[in-house]
Amino acid sequence: MTFDPDLADRIRELTASENGVDEKRMFGGLAFLVNGHLAVAASRDGGLMVRLSRDDADKLLQRDHVEPMVMGGREMRGWLRVAGPGIKTKRQLQPWVARGVDYAKSLPPK
Repeated sequence: MTFDPDLADRIRELTASENGVDEKRMFGGLAFLVNGHLAVAASRDGGLMVRLSRDDADKLLQRDHVEPMVMGGREMRGWLRVAGPGIKTKRQLQPWVARGVDYAKSLPPK
């Protein structure tokens, strides 16, 4: 499966006003990096990958359509996957993208 190009366009629209945003194909999806740090991605498995602080990620796991990110059989702490039903609208998607972008911006530039 390949990433959802519509979701990528929606993420692109939400990150357009941010400085230092680059796009890169990674893990079969399309990642959006801020100052060299991955913030969010349109996942090849569907839905959105979001990078957050570990504490924030742990708290947000209680929300509907949210699960831990698993790669190679290992849970990636500080990463979440938000399934399609949880990001259908701009109102649903925008806070997730903002969280990922804000976290990436908090890291030192690469």
